[in-house]
Amino acid sequence: MRYIFLIFALCVVVVVAVAGKRGDLSRRPPIELFPDMDRQPKLRPQAPNDFFPDGRSSRLIIPGTVARGEHFEDTPANTGRLPGGTNLVESIPLEITEAMLNRGQQRFNINCSPCHGSMGDGNGITKRIGAMGVVADLHDPRVVKLTDGELFNTITYGKNLMGAYGPNVPVEDRWAIIAYLRTLQLSRLGNIDEVPAPFRTQFKK
Repeated sequence: MRYIFLIFALCVVVVVAVAGKRGDLSRRPPIELFPDMDRQPKLRPQAPNDFFPDGRSSRLIIPGTVARGEHFEDTPANTGRLPGGTNLVESIPLEITEAMLNRGQQRFNINCSPCHGSMGDGNGITKRIGAMGVVADLHDPRVVKLTDGELFNTITYGKNLMGAYGPNVPVEDRWAIIAYLRTLQLSRLGNIDEVPAPFRTQFKK
């Protein structure tokens, strides 16, 4: 035991002699155990670089992305809010087309149906296998009365057990999902008077 203590003490003396102690001043360069932490390979602006075919280190912004420090244009279509304020929009600020509804159905089935079910009634696979006990029924009057801006905000930032889908679902797809959700709600809660006259004969009484 005595020799172990002596060896440990000798190691401490050697380390202090070589590295010094906290607060010491020295003209010698510091000892770097991991030099790559201080001197990382990186691209310097406007400097030539052989990694890219055009030889430039400065790259153009990738289409569809936003550079760090920049923000989306403050429009209802991008934020779900009225410009310059915090009030959420009442309805979808984009033109609703058949292509948009088809896209919304596809994105809804991918992102929403696992929890909310393909019909939006809250009976998705996660509830059936017991992974989630409480899932919102999107036909509930409370949800139906929400503005489209509120739905957009919930999809973007999440709510309660629901995580944020803003990082994964593009802005246009969020609005498409909302548009498709409104069609699901109309199919469940609508009445025959809301169906255009030429199509009413397709429904059986």
